[in-house]
Amino acid sequence: MEELKRMVAKEALKFVEDDMVVGLGTGSTTAYFIEYLGKMIMEGELEDVYGIPTSYQSRLLALEYGVPVVGLDEVDAIDIAVDGADEVDPSLNLIKGRGAALTMEKIVEYRAGTFLVLVDESKLVERLGQKMPVPIEVIPAAWRAIAEELEVFNATAELRMGSKKDGPVVTENGNFILDARFHRIDDPLDLEIELNTIPGVVENGIFADIADIVLVGTKEGVRRMER
Repeated sequence: MEELKRMVAKEALKFVEDDMVVGLGTGSTTAYFIEYLGKMIMEGELEDVYGIPTSYQSRLLALEYGVPVVGLDEVDAIDIAVDGADEVDPSLNLIKGRGAALTMEKIVEYRAGTFLVLVDESKLVERLGQKMPVPIEVIPAAWRAIAEELEVFNATAELRMGSKKDGPVVTENGNFILDARFHRIDDPLDLEIELNTIPGVVENGIFADIADIVLVGTKEGVRRMER
């Protein structure tokens, strides 16, 4: 599996050119991309390339591997954003947010000229929600009320708990994450919009109609999917 991640990360480098601003996603596959991108910059194969991190993880990796970092408010445009996904359906709708960085990821990736997604073949599904819950970032004081509200959507939600800390996961924005399992997601875009109308919801992990290209790592090589 790690070899497939490295394979698609290397393939993604073909989309980066000099003088580009690159959105740097969060997760294990994107970590390889940041590593390889930094190597190309340090060796002079790419010039004047700047990264916009979507999390502390991607920021720290960029600094470690020599990718110059800029803030969202320092650039006029983002040429390309590169990130992973937890699920990808045949229409290239996504579920993201297992790393709890979904809000900044969505801000950056919706503004990118091209959004490039890197996955291995295990992330491909017939419809969203088959394997993964939908992460929802919520204001801490409202998490219980929102969990109850999600019952209207025929969903069950659990507060995500920390694995190496006591208590719930706290996002970089100081919020909680609810993981919501839906009986069936037939219209990802409609559900994405509806979830964000619930008071107290900051953002949710459905990324509908946004991915431009998906690179899929398979045992036979890298498969390219386009909208």
